Amino acid sequence: MSQRIIVSAVVMHNADGNILHVRKRGTSKLMLPGGKPEPGESFAAAAMREFAEELGGSLSPEHLTEVGTFRAPAANEAGFEVEGHVFAHPLIDFAGPDAEIEHLEWVNPARRDDEIAAMSQAVMGALAA
Repeated sequence: MSQRIIVSAVVMHNADGNILHVRKRGTSKLMLPGGKPEPGESFAAAAMREFAEELGGSLSPEHLTEVGTFRAPAANEAGFEVEGHVFAHPLIDFAGPDAEIEHLEWVNPARRDDEIAAMSQAVMGALAA
């Protein structure tokens, strides 16, 4: 059994229906914005905090809706599984990537390739179903 990394993540669509993805510095996979909750922090609060830290945007708790919990092999840690608590939020203006984020990209939800983390692919598949 692999070790588990627990994260919160955000799904945000643009006007074309594409989903915001980021690539963290020093990694090779596109993934949903998000990260690990701090001790005592709710999954929703972690999603909002991580989005603000990574992209400089303030999400509204009243517009955050739970998409579900997804498990997949971790993109950047061999032998680990990621458990993602995923939330959707309507499109907002945000400042852009901070020092931790090397690249952001709006990904067509039908796209499936090795550049996209397995959890992101699982989320996009579930949203399309």
